Amino acid sequence: MNQSTNHPVLKKDRIIALDILRGLAILGILIMNIQSFSMPGAAYLNPMAYGDITGINKWVWILSHVFADQKFMTIFSILFGAGVIIFTQNAERRSGKSAGLHYSRTFWLLIIGLIHAHFIWYGDILVSYALCGFLVYLFRKLKSKPLLIIGILFISVHSLIYLFFGMSIGYWPEASVAETQNSWLPPIEALQQEINAYTGSFSEQMAQRSASAFMLETFVFLTTFLWRAGGLMLVGMAFYKWGIISASKSKAFYVRGWLISWLIGLPIIIYGLIQLFANNWSMEYGMFLGSQYNYWGSLFVSFGYICIIMLFVKSEKFKRLKSRLAAVGRMALTNYLMQSILCIFIFYGIGFALFGEIDRTVQIVIVIAIWLLQLWWSKPWLKKYLFGPFEWLWRSLSYRKRQPFKVKQGQL
Repeated sequence: MNQSTNHPVLKKDRIIALDILRGLAILGILIMNIQSFSMPGAAYLNPMAYGDITGINKWVWILSHVFADQKFMTIFSILFGAGVIIFTQNAERRSGKSAGLHYSRTFWLLIIGLIHAHFIWYGDILVSYALCGFLVYLFRKLKSKPLLIIGILFISVHSLIYLFFGMSIGYWPEASVAETQNSWLPPIEALQQEINAYTGSFSEQMAQRSASAFMLETFVFLTTFLWRAGGLMLVGMAFYKWGIISASKSKAFYVRGWLISWLIGLPIIIYGLIQLFANNWSMEYGMFLGSQYNYWGSLFVSFGYICIIMLFVKSEKFKRLKSRLAAVGRMALTNYLMQSILCIFIFYGIGFALFGEIDRTVQIVIVIAIWLLQLWWSKPWLKKYLFGPFEWLWRSLSYRKRQPFKVKQGQL
């Protein structure tokens, strides 16, 4: 058998629970991403850096932080790890091998991510996923428990790095402290420069965007994304092998998992939030120790979301909503990239140039509008086409063969 025997998974072979969970994740990540689309980058980590943080805007930020920040990206990372297992198992079942196809698929995801990061939006996660994907493939044959343990160890590395930074800050050169302070709470001139760049010409946007993307792809990847995303992918492999994210466990398991995880995670996050305000969002506290409460608490809240969605999948109710969410999940790459395309048209100089002008309350209104659009369009699209347009491109490149695109009778 050879690679020609491999082909993308058809609808009849898909796991509906994973599609629904992926649909929720891809919609949910926009709650946080909208902040980077619409405001200077520092505001994502430090709400005091830019924008109104009083009244309704403050509550929008608090609720987003508690229930969304790092939660949906955690779920998406878990699903990516599960996807590596599913993809390689299918390839090995058909042709007896998977390495070449996996690395081809991951390489082209990296290329798509680099184009996305440098030409559309610097906050891209696909580059980091691809780089982690090259590594986690090596662990796919491990049993669930070792995968979970190694995954947690990976996730812990970031905390060790940041706690070391925070504890050693008193020994840093003054120039390094000042540079870090300026990234945490940029001066007005720097904020205005970023606003001017993104509301300016395409070349001005490119210069600003590529610089930010390169920082995320190097320093931030090595200190954060490698360990968190890579570790969560290993956790996702374990969860898939245990049947947790395919709705294979009992309702009692998911109810118990939801309650316990939220009873642990939410107090950790809320306590961390109280401490951030008590410490006046200082760089010395907020960037390092202060960031760790949500870093760990979000893992528990994310598991609670997974349990809620598995209960939702097992329910006989809301069948239309399930089918809509599953369609969004089947087109996750397309919907992720379309979120970027829509948002840069709204906020960047190539469109309405509203970057820096929209407060957090209106941002959420835009998020909901995009959710409704993607829930509306994904299902009708998949009635006519086998994949989303970017999924089709990715698969054609990965298999080095033009894939069928339009639905034919009996093909699904």
